[in-house]
Amino acid sequence: MNKSLLTNLIAFVACLLGWQFSIEWLFITALFALSGAVTNWLAVHMLFEKIPGLYGSGVVQVKFKQFKNGIQTLIMEQFFTEENLSKFMSEQNTSPQPAGFDLKPIIEDVDLSPAFDSLIVTIQNSSFGSMLGMLGGVEALAPMREPFVENLKTSIVEISQTDDFQQKLLTNLSDPQHMSDIKQKVDAVVSQRLDELTPQMVKTIIQDMIRTHLGWLVVWGGVFGGLIGFGAHLAGI
Repeated sequence: MNKSLLTNLIAFVACLLGWQFSIEWLFITALFALSGAVTNWLAVHMLFEKIPGLYGSGVVQVKFKQFKNGIQTLIMEQFFTEENLSKFMSEQNTSPQPAGFDLKPIIEDVDLSPAFDSLIVTIQNSSFGSMLGMLGGVEALAPMREPFVENLKTSIVEISQTDDFQQKLLTNLSDPQHMSDIKQKVDAVVSQRLDELTPQMVKTIIQDMIRTHLGWLVVWGGVFGGLIGFGAHLAGI
């Protein structure tokens, strides 16, 4: 059972029992506990839900733009700083066995058909153009498109995996100007993804992260409220 609901239910039942059987200390203790638990539960509810007439309620949804900006600032200033990127590149350069960059997924996803088209244009504009016409024209080369593209991708992947290529890539990425460009591109990607968030999505994300801890606020509100009530009873207030 939800611990917030359970806390409120226990305090409410205890309050009824204290009132029904005229047990003053139980009634006062339970009443204070119920007051503390309900107050904290209402505060938690108001944090996420907009309640008409209650100023300040629904702050997570109302201020979702500030939350998104805060998330972006945290990511860019704590993780993707130029210093951290430079440190990563430096470690790649000095590591005995650098991890390198696996460009194969990117290369395989690229459409290299324009490379074949460029090859056709080059042949047509060369001294072999007239000979190509005698052999059936451009259409005669069409069956070569797929094998050409596949072989070209394989060759590019093999080149990208060589130590010389990886070293040159790391060297260029280590340049301060490149670090700045990379950070700007990462910032743009993060900003684009955060722009897709809606107030409801931001509310759900934050609520899921701290739901357990917010539930304990209600529990401890009931506990401390009960202690205050019991203390008030002993003091004769």
